Amino acid sequence: MGHASGDDLAVRLAAARLTEAQRQGRPVAPVRDLLGTQDIEAAYAVQRELTRRRLADGAVVVGRKIGLTAPAVQAQLGVDQPDFGVLFADMDVSALAEVPSHRLLQPKAEAEIAFVLGQDLADGDLDLPQVRAAVDHAVAALEIVDSRIADWDITITDTVADNASSGLFVLADRRLTLDEFEPREIPMRLYADGVLVSEGIGAACLGDPLNALTWLARTARAYGEPLRAGQIVLSGALGPMVPAPPGTTIRAEIGALGEVTAAFSEKAAFSEKSDA
Repeated sequence: MGHASGDDLAVRLAAARLTEAQRQGRPVAPVRDLLGTQDIEAAYAVQRELTRRRLADGAVVVGRKIGLTAPAVQAQLGVDQPDFGVLFADMDVSALAEVPSHRLLQPKAEAEIAFVLGQDLADGDLDLPQVRAAVDHAVAALEIVDSRIADWDITITDTVADNASSGLFVLADRRLTLDEFEPREIPMRLYADGVLVSEGIGAACLGDPLNALTWLARTARAYGEPLRAGQIVLSGALGPMVPAPPGTTIRAEIGALGEVTAAFSEKAAFSEKSDA
């Protein structure tokens, strides 16, 4: 603390390391050697710097993702709250026939409820009734998480800096309003190549996915980037995440929201790419 210039340098170095991982298509060492394991503010500063660079390159923000919504995962990373990352338009692969495995390093998949906002969450108390009323509709989603950190060897600062280990996402077509289903009660089953590999329920996500959305609304506003109408929020895993190597087909059944499927292309990560 108090070493503003040193902290600033650490943030820039961490951002440079993570940028290099993406550019080279090779995971890198954790960034906790630069940030420590406790300084979540510094980690979000890295995330903001990476977001700034992406926006400068023409990327478009379409929403946020919430991570670390399961008590077991929080305990693993030694934290008592979730985290968030930024969703960009080019991360939405819903319209593609296959998930492009070559864009991913070490992907895993998790089934989630995606909320699409009909109102800004910028003013007022941002309590549960206000947040609930701001949701236009929900859809079933698969979040394809990924880490630029080698072997997923992450502490809280590593994952937050790395855009909360975001990768890509797939949204289903069926839209339900919150009058049509209750998020905390919804069951989830996740299949890999037809085999049941993960299951859960809405309540696994911070007791209620709407609790996660409420946390995010307040946190995003506190960071000066409140949630806006039209944005997508991936609200957090409904059960354990599973590996999603090239060639895998992942399918989730999320109660009344229906099914969402992601077929991962056979092409493996960048390492197979020839420079010729």
